[in-house]
Parts: sequence; structure tokens; C-alpha cells
Amino acid sequence: MGGLEIRPFGTADVVAAGRLLAERQVRHRVRHPMLPAEYEDPQLAQVEVTAAWETEGASGAVLVEGGEVTGYLLGAPKPAPVWGDNVWVERAGQAVRQAERIRDLYGVAATKWVADGKTAQYVLVPDDAELLDAWFRLGFGSQHAHAVRPVPTEVLPVRSGLTVRAANRGDIQVLAELDLVLPQHQGLSPVFSSGEVATLEEALADWEESIDDRDYVTFVAERNGKVIGSSVGCSIEKSSAHSGLARPDNAGFLGYAAVFPEARGLGAGRALGEAVLNWAAGVGYTSVVTDWRVTNLQSSRAWPRLGFVQTFHRLHRMIGH
Repeated sequence: MGGLEIRPFGTADVVAAGRLLAERQVRHRVRHPMLPAEYEDPQLAQVEVTAAWETEGASGAVLVEGGEVTGYLLGAPKPAPVWGDNVWVERAGQAVRQAERIRDLYGVAATKWVADGKTAQYVLVPDDAELLDAWFRLGFGSQHAHAVRPVPTEVLPVRSGLTVRAANRGDIQVLAELDLVLPQHQGLSPVFSSGEVATLEEALADWEESIDDRDYVTFVAERNGKVIGSSVGCSIEKSSAHSGLARPDNAGFLGYAAVFPEARGLGAGRALGEAVLNWAAGVGYTSVVTDWRVTNLQSSRAWPRLGFVQTFHRLHRMIGH
């Protein structure tokens, strides 16, 4: 570490961090050109760093070489109890010129995080093999994928034996039942998610209120006249989980898809995903974004096969276990 200084992140470091984040976005867009180009501008990247730094409870570290900031790391807790005693490094929370140095930055920043009891740690890492490797060697593992693909240039056909159509009020009961399928599935092996599952009554009330909301499009898949699955699409602006550096211009969002367990393997999940892709192309979007738990065996295979390419990796580490 001769010639290097690592110290706590401060407000005076925001400008330099913005320049580093803009450099990172340039490199990231070489691999994923659908990501937003505006954050290659250091001033706009600085806005993202400022938001990360001004998040309540934020702290981190900067790397200084020869008087120049060449890396930074910022994290902050989320109040939602589902994440445990947590700290999150969001998309704008890191940038380094040498991937290996993220390990040094983490060594300093995590000292405070753990001292503060933030033992459930999450980090959103751009799709960079060297940077991911550095995080893996810090004990982090892959938990969640964020991905994008262009809209199809031709209408994707529905697999034989299935019918896919727009949902209507007559589908509210089955849509509510399908709303419970994904969180229930995520609670099983090998995902073991601790997320809450709504009651059927809550799901019914939500669909009664939202079925006519034109900001969303809902499809159902039928086999032999029986609904076996559903999917939901909307504008990417409706998703708070896909913002800033990860939000392509003019993008749709595949927000939800689920198939009843007894109907899996018939191609309904793929058909429902393709329905959202066809809709996105038809209304003029140029790309579609989605995300999935990487331990969900179904979605982690289905969505890459549908052409989605991972842009960000959410990694997770539980300290002390």
C-alpha cells in the first residue's frame, strides 16, 4: 500500500467520485450500449454520487494515489426490515480504476459498517468480470440479476397448445391467485427468500383497484381454456428498482410473470415473457428490462434464453456466518 491513502469519504470527494463514475459508465456501455449514455457526463454522474452520499446513514471510503482520487466506495442502510441489519452499495456507490482496489476500499469502509451492526451487506456491481471477481474474493455471492434486451424486430409467435391474451375483469380471481405464486416459490429451496407473501384477500383487493390501470398491461396464458399463468408489463419509469445508471432510454419493463406449479414445463412462462416483449415493440419501446433471483431455477434459465443479458449483479454477504 506504499504511496496509497485510503480515508473516509467526505463531501469534498463527490466531484472526483462523479468523474470516476462517469469513466465507469463509459466502460460499462462498451459491453451494454443500451444503458443510458448521459451518465458518461461527469456532472450528471456526480448527481448520482451526491444522492448516494446524502442517503441517511451513508458512509464509505476513498482511495487517493499521488494526490488524485482513483477509487471510492459508498454504502447506506435501507429501513425495510426484510433486509436485516443491512448496508447497501447501490449502483452509484462504487468506481475504481483498478478492480483489485475495491478490496482495499471495502476493508476500510466495512470496518465502520460492521461496528455499526450492519452485518447483512448488499452491493450492486456492474457487469465487469474483474470487478465481480474482486467482490467474490471478499466473500460476496451472487443473489439477483438485472438485465436488458432489445425489443424483437418481428412478432414472436405463441407456442402451439397455448393461448395468450390480455387479461380482463373476469380474470381477477385467478390473477390474485397467481400473485401469490412467485413469492411462495421464492420462499422454497433453493431461493429461501424471506419476503412477505400477501393474502389472497389483499391480492383480490389490489386487482379490483388496478385491473383497469392503463399504465400497466397484463397478459394471461391459457391451456385448454384454463388460465395457467400471467405476466405484467409497463414503462421502466414505473420501476424504482431500475433507475439512474441502469435505466435505458425508452424502455419497457417485464415486471412480473408466474405460472402455476402444475403447469410448468409447457412453455407458458416463455410465452408470457414474449407477450410483454411483443407489446413493448408494438408501443414503440426500444428495449425491455427485467430482473430475477439467480437462485430461482426457473426464471434464471428462462429469461436469459429469452435474450436478456445481465447488466448488474446484486451480491450479498452475511458477516459472521
